[in-house]
Formats: sequence, C-alpha cells, structure tokens
Amino acid sequence: MSANSRVLAVSNQKGGVGKTTTAINLGTALAAIGQRVLIVDMDPQGNASTGLGVPRETRRVTIYDVIVDGRPVDDAAVPTAVPGLHIIPADADMSGVEIELSQADRRSYRLRDALAAQAAGQGAPFDYVLIDCPPSLNLLTLNAMAAADAVLVPLQCEFFALEGLTQLMKTVDMVRQSLNPKLEIQGLVLTMYDRRNALSGQVEADVRAHFGDKVYDSVIPRNVRVSEAPSFGKPALIYDLKCAGSQAYLRLAREVVARERVRLQAA
Repeated sequence: MSANSRVLAVSNQKGGVGKTTTAINLGTALAAIGQRVLIVDMDPQGNASTGLGVPRETRRVTIYDVIVDGRPVDDAAVPTAVPGLHIIPADADMSGVEIELSQADRRSYRLRDALAAQAAGQGAPFDYVLIDCPPSLNLLTLNAMAAADAVLVPLQCEFFALEGLTQLMKTVDMVRQSLNPKLEIQGLVLTMYDRRNALSGQVEADVRAHFGDKVYDSVIPRNVRVSEAPSFGKPALIYDLKCAGSQAYLRLAREVVARERVRLQAA
C-alpha cells in the first residue's frame, strides 16, 4: 500500500470474540471521523458483507475474484451506506481458495499484491484497510497477515481469552519469520465486557498486566444494540449512535488514529 495507507488485520484464531463486529464498527467509526476506509471481508461466511448491508445476490465481484483471478481491488470494492467506507465482499466461494491456489505463484501474497497495485494506480487511496480474518489459521489468514502492517486483536473477556491469544502470538511470530518481517501488533481491544461480571474485570487485569500499553484504553461493552445491528444490515453506529457500544467504537477509532500518529512521529 502507499506510504499513507495503513493495513490492519483484525484477527484472533478463536471464534466468537467480536472480530467482524469490530471490523464493521471500527471501520464505520474511522469513516465517521474523516478517514477513507476499506474493509476486506476474508471470511467465507461473509458476515462483514451482510452486516454492512451488501446482499448476497449483489456480490458480483468478491475477494475471491481478487485473490484467485487477479481482479483489481477497485473492481471489487463497493461503497456502503456509510460515506467514506467501502467493502470488498466475500461469499462461500472463498472456501475453495486453498485448493485453487495450491500451485499458484506467491500464493500467500495475493492480497498484498492486489492492495499494492490499487495504491499505485489511479484509484483514490484508502487511509485504512481493515481485513476481517477467518477464525482459523489457513491461507486466507496468511494472506491477510502478509498484507498487513499490523494486527488488531479483539479479545473477549472470558476464561479462555488468553489461551487463544497465545496461539495468535505464535502465528504472528511465524508470519514475521516467513512472510512479513514488519508485522506488528497494533493493539488488543477487550470486547463483550460486562461490568457486573467479576470475570470480565479479572480478564482485563490479566491482559493489561501481560501486555501493558498494547491494550487499548477503550473497552467494548456487551451491548444488545451492537448485537442487533447486523440483522438490519447496519453498523451499530448507524443503527444506534448513542448506545454504549457505538460510543466505545468511536473512542477506539480515535485511539487507533492517535497511535498511528505517534508511530509516524517516531518513524
């Protein structure tokens, strides 16, 4: 990507931790504060596409076409109802990518090459690219991490949270050694936080003790409005801007941008 673009893989190999919810709502919040954002739906379930109101029957060019057939990013990126926010949708065809690319050149770099071509072309550049990763370590996740500058890790406040995180850290180390030496952890965001539950507080304390300032100050609460929003094909910020979850994602977006500013100043 161009020097001004920042590619973040939203990843955790554990399912049900709020990856897609975070990709959708962080992307919306970043767009709301003036950033131009692309979400790349890398999950064959296509939940990010559904959650942003892209019906399955309209997904004519998907991330599959970009990765397998080399279609340009600009052909696949569709505008959403949120100004400044685009998405490359996914569908069930993605399940076949491993087989389709088994003999392909640069099979782990297909997404990186496509994003680099978009940045170098005539299309408008994106400030942020958020990649919604599948909840497993496969070729799609490797493509996401090979393309990313950094990983943003949603972490559910529950008992096995740190177990999944250990797995993810091993994956990041492996990708760093073999595919993408510059890959770093941008930050960890605590999701589904329930203040009435002592376990949430304990998990937060453990994660902050372990990872220090890598953990964002913004915590995403367990919130009914955030859970309801995808069934209406809307981000929570459009569905109910004033709810606690939407406000938390706005705070997270500001924090992500502030971290990037600090990183650029230090570079």
